Amino acid sequence: MLSTLGGTASLPLLVYAGVFLAAALACVASLTRLSAIEDDDTRRGMAGLLVASGLWSVSHVVFLVVPVTALRLAAYYTGLVVGFAAVGAWLYFCSAYTGRALHRNTTYRRIAVAVFAVVVAVKLTNPIHGLYFTTTAATTPFPHLAVEHRLFHWLAMGLSYALAAVGGFMLLELFTLTGYDTRALTLLLGLTGLPLLFDILGRRSTMLVDMTYEPLGVAAFAVGVLFVFSTRFQAVRLAGDVDDPVVVTGESGVIRDMNAAAVDLFPGLEGAVGERLADRLPALAGNLDADERVLELERDGETCYFLISTNPFTVGNTRIGRMVIISDITREERYRRQIERQNERLGQLAGVISHDLRNPLNVASGRLEMERANRDSENLAAVAESLSRIRRLIENLLTLAQEGLDVGDTSPVSLETLVERAWSTVETGDAELRVVDDLLFMADVDRLRQALENLFRNAVEHGGDVTVTVGLCEDGDGFYVADDGPGIPPEERQRVLEFGESDSDGSGLGLAIIDTIAEAHGWSLSITDAEGGGARFEFVGVEPVEEGERADDEGERAQHGGEGAQHGDSELGMESGWEQAGGEAE
Repeated sequence: MLSTLGGTASLPLLVYAGVFLAAALACVASLTRLSAIEDDDTRRGMAGLLVASGLWSVSHVVFLVVPVTALRLAAYYTGLVVGFAAVGAWLYFCSAYTGRALHRNTTYRRIAVAVFAVVVAVKLTNPIHGLYFTTTAATTPFPHLAVEHRLFHWLAMGLSYALAAVGGFMLLELFTLTGYDTRALTLLLGLTGLPLLFDILGRRSTMLVDMTYEPLGVAAFAVGVLFVFSTRFQAVRLAGDVDDPVVVTGESGVIRDMNAAAVDLFPGLEGAVGERLADRLPALAGNLDADERVLELERDGETCYFLISTNPFTVGNTRIGRMVIISDITREERYRRQIERQNERLGQLAGVISHDLRNPLNVASGRLEMERANRDSENLAAVAESLSRIRRLIENLLTLAQEGLDVGDTSPVSLETLVERAWSTVETGDAELRVVDDLLFMADVDRLRQALENLFRNAVEHGGDVTVTVGLCEDGDGFYVADDGPGIPPEERQRVLEFGESDSDGSGLGLAIIDTIAEAHGWSLSITDAEGGGARFEFVGVEPVEEGERADDEGERAQHGGEGAQHGDSELGMESGWEQAGGEAE
């Protein structure tokens, strides 16, 4: 039989002690469910909250049933300490759960420890100043030690609820951002504030014991999170950084939850919790196990595309379902399909060029050479030059059709070495090359060499015996190729980079191909005036490579049989085959 200050236990006492004892046991039992929380920091925060809440409830049980006044007071002081510690555990949990790093911030930790120390000191020194609480013997509703709270108690209580509200705001913000229904969370948070009403009633009514009832609210929240809403809390946490529509399903395909974005995209999900996804959205369900998870939907008269991805959803070590994330990739998919269509047309164009144009061109060239062997004239020379221009145009078109906008594998490239090699394969006559700077960077050697050859050929054909200078841009963001030829007027510079634009002697593709190669590398090509007159082509956005990265790359090639050396170009990493392709610039 439980004893009190002066008699045997009554039914009200049993109810009070039983309620707090039940809260403590629920917290202890809930510790076994912590494995349901996968994030370590979130699990630690919840563990701290459960332990503090459990101890807080146990201290109230001792305060109510132990007959020795000194032990009652000791238990009450213990509850005051662990109760405030529960606030810290609550904030730790909220910070970790919502993906913030506040609980790991050293400054915030020091402030938290300082505030905790000050508040605990005020509580434990109550016997000295008496401003936190006083006690008197009471007989209603059963004999107990009545606690009359003073100013410092209400100040500490206000601070505790203010801090708890910060944590609650973190959770509500996350639920709102992810589009999840916040009503369940609001109800749980309301449980933590409900005991404050009993605190006030206990002070004003003799039917309730004047004491703190907060352990019950905190315990109810912690247990509710683990046993009632653990799945939803984990789903919201996983979707915390995702703005896309999210649907959570069980292993059998039953819909367990979804966010507001998913309902907006699929109105059929409204009220679908508990039903099979295949019944509500067969198109989405059938896409989950497809090789290519791209779902087509008609929205506002247009076809939109969504990428379907899934993440396993587990509680502890048991997989209970999966989270389906639907990402809008309409823009990317339309662009991809457009590129595919363009590549298909380019492939068809390459076939036409290779067969229908090259064959008659070869016949015409052969007949021309036979005629020139018998006689020579200005007319035949003009025909030969025209056929040569047609051949250059065909080679450029083939290059465009076969290469497109893509680049192949990239490797560390020496600008100086690549420039000199490209120069050596171009008929430059008495033109001169000057390389004033070197740069190591990543590039597709074949395609960049093609661009340089086109530039050199273009400079010589339009400027004659020019001096071509290659160096680094002043801001170090790339390199330039400049000549002292006639240059390009400012109003023509953008136009000459477009396909089909040239002077009367060009194919209209050479400079456009150079621009395409730069774009394929992620660079930009611009045309300005060279210092001594002429044109200057700047490749901007080129990122240098450190010597260590170059050495690592060359070492890797050496381990695979020295592919670069086999191609006769250890500096470039691979030998360009462009001279065999016969590419020409305008």
